[in-house]
Amino acid sequence: MAVEDVIKLVKKVATEVIPDNITFTDIKVEASNVVLYTPNLEIFSDNNDLIRKLAQNVRKRIVIKADSSVRKPILGAKQKLNEILPEEAGIVDTRFDEINGDVILEASNPGRAIGKHGIVLNQIKREIGWNPVVIRSSPMESRTLKDIRNYMLEDKVAEGRKKFLTRVGKKIFRDTIPGEQHVRVTALGGYKEVGRSCHLLMTKDSKVLVDCGFNPGNEKEPSPFLSAPEVTPLEGIDAVVLTHAHLDHSALLPMLFVYGFDGPIYCTPPTRELASLLQNDFIKIQNAEGKKVPYNTEHIRQAIRNTIPLNYGDTTDVSPDLKLTFHNSGHILGSAAAHFHVGDGQYNLVFSGDIKFENTWLFDRAVNHFPRLEGLIMESTYGGYNDFQPAREEGSRTLYDIINRTVEKKGKILIPVFAVGRSQEVMLVLEKLHSEGKLKDMPVYLDGMIWEATALHSAYPEYLNNNLRNKVYQNQDNPFRSEIFNKVESTDMRQEICGREEPAIVLATSGMVNGGPVMEYLRNWAPDFNSTMVFVGYQAAGTMGQRVQQGAKEIHLHDREKGGTIPVKVNMNIETCEGFSGHSDKRQLMRYLRTIRPRPKIVLLNHGDPQKCEQFANDIRRKVRLDCRVPSNLETIRFM
Repeated sequence: MAVEDVIKLVKKVATEVIPDNITFTDIKVEASNVVLYTPNLEIFSDNNDLIRKLAQNVRKRIVIKADSSVRKPILGAKQKLNEILPEEAGIVDTRFDEINGDVILEASNPGRAIGKHGIVLNQIKREIGWNPVVIRSSPMESRTLKDIRNYMLEDKVAEGRKKFLTRVGKKIFRDTIPGEQHVRVTALGGYKEVGRSCHLLMTKDSKVLVDCGFNPGNEKEPSPFLSAPEVTPLEGIDAVVLTHAHLDHSALLPMLFVYGFDGPIYCTPPTRELASLLQNDFIKIQNAEGKKVPYNTEHIRQAIRNTIPLNYGDTTDVSPDLKLTFHNSGHILGSAAAHFHVGDGQYNLVFSGDIKFENTWLFDRAVNHFPRLEGLIMESTYGGYNDFQPAREEGSRTLYDIINRTVEKKGKILIPVFAVGRSQEVMLVLEKLHSEGKLKDMPVYLDGMIWEATALHSAYPEYLNNNLRNKVYQNQDNPFRSEIFNKVESTDMRQEICGREEPAIVLATSGMVNGGPVMEYLRNWAPDFNSTMVFVGYQAAGTMGQRVQQGAKEIHLHDREKGGTIPVKVNMNIETCEGFSGHSDKRQLMRYLRTIRPRPKIVLLNHGDPQKCEQFANDIRRKVRLDCRVPSNLETIRFM
C-alpha cells in the first residue's frame, strides 16, 4: 500500500472514530508511524482510547501531535512544566526539539515523569502542546550517551532526520508487484566460523541485511561477502537489523554508508550507544596497528542518524512485506533475537543472534517463545559434543582460587575482557568477593572502554535482570559504583600500574587480545612467572588470545619505537575460567531448542567452528527431531 493510500485510509477511518470537534491539519508518514497533527488539545484527555481504536482499525502505528500553531512559547512551556512535573520525577534536564515539536525530559525517575497510565504526559500535551519524550538520566556519567543525545538534538541533524524518516516511510509503504511470495536467506559471513556475522534476508518485495561484522582472526577474509550479486547495489537494501553491538556483528556497519547504503538501521536503544562506542574504538585500534580502516567517524555518526531504536516486544514495519520484533537474547546489554513476520503471516523467521539460555548475574535468559515460527537461524558457538560449561557460581569460586594463588606469589592478575558483557559480569563477581572481605584492599583497575560501557549498563536498567535493575533504580548498593573499581585515566597511569610491585587485578580490553590496552599489560607482565592471565571469554581462531591460551611460549607484539614487531616471552601462568561466557553451552542450546515454541520446521546453524556446527546439527536431528542444516558462506537457502 503506497503512502498516499495509507494517508487516505487513515483519514477515512479517523472520520468514523474521532469526534467531529477534533480536526487534523496534516497527516504524515514517518518511518512506520502515521503522525496526525491537530490544533485540538482536548484529544489528549486522560484515559482517551481514540488513538488505540484508530490504530487497531488501520493496523498502523499512530502518533498524534499538537499542531505547531498551538504550542506554547518555550519560556512559558518551561514554567508550565515546572508546575506539572512532580518533584519525585527528578528532572535533570529539559530540552526542546523545535523541528519535531518534542520536549525531551531527562529524569532520574521516569515513571513519575510519565505518571500512572501516562496521566502526566497527557497533561503536558494538553497544557503546552509539546510532545513529551521521557528519557532516563544515567547514575554514572556516560560521555557516549551524552554526546549522542546532544547530537540528535542539533537543529541540522533533527531536520535531516525528519526528512529521513519521511523517506523511509515512503519506502516502507510503497506499491509492490503482484506475484508468488518467497523467503530466502543468503549466508554472507559467520557460517562455519565465528566472526563477520552477516545474513541477507530476501522476500518477494524486500532485502534486509542482518548484522555486518568483522573477523579479527581471519586476516585474508575479515569482512562479509558484501560484493555478492544478491547484495549489490547497497542502495537496494531496505534496512539493516543489528542484533547486538559486539564487533563480530557490528564493526563494518558504518562501512555500508561508504558504498551507497542510506537506509534505516534497527536495533535496541542500548545497542545503538554500545555499537557507536565499539566502532569508534575499532578505528583507534586499527590505526594504532597500522591497519586500513574502511570508514571514518562521520560514517559512525551517519549510522547513529539513521538508527530507529526498537524496544523488546515492540513491532514495526521495516519494508512492504516484513514486520520486525526484537526479543531478549540474554547475551549482552540490548542483545536481541530478531523475529520477522513475512507478508500477512505466510512465514515467520527468527535470527537468534548470540544467545544465553540461562539467568546470569546481568540478564534474564533468552526468550524462546514466539507468536509464530517456521524458520530459525541459530548460533552454535558451543555446539560441540563436549562443550559444557560450569555453573556461574563454580566459575566465581575458580576465579577466586586463581586470584588467591597469584597473590600468594605477589603476582598480578590480568583479565582480558570484552568491554561489553564479560567486563560487567566479572565486576559483579569481584564486587561480591570484596563485600565478603575476600579481596581485602586489593585494587581493581578498569582499562579501555570498560568504565564507559558500564555507565551505559546503568543508563538502561530496564534491560538488566530484576535484582540488578532494582539496585540501579534505587541508586543504592549499585555494584558498578563500588569503591573497589578504579578507572585507568591515562597512559601514564597505565605505566604506573604495569610497574607496580604489589598485587593488583586489571580488567582490560580487548577480550581476544588482538589490540587495545591489554597489550601493554601483556608486554610488561608476560615474562613474569608469578603473574597470571585469566581468560573468561571465547577466543576465536587466529587471535592472539587463542595462541596464548593454547600455550604459546613466545609472542610477537608491536614495536612502538621502531615499528614492526618484537618477541616477548610468555612465562606468566595462563588460566581459563569458564562459567562467564555470554554464549549458551551445549546443554543450554539443546534446552533452548527442546522448549522453543512453536517448533520450527527448519533450523540453520551459524556462528560456530565447522566441526562444532556439524556436531550440533547431528544432535539436533537425532535428539530434537528437527530438520537442521549447516550452510557455508555464500550459500542461499529457500525457506518458502
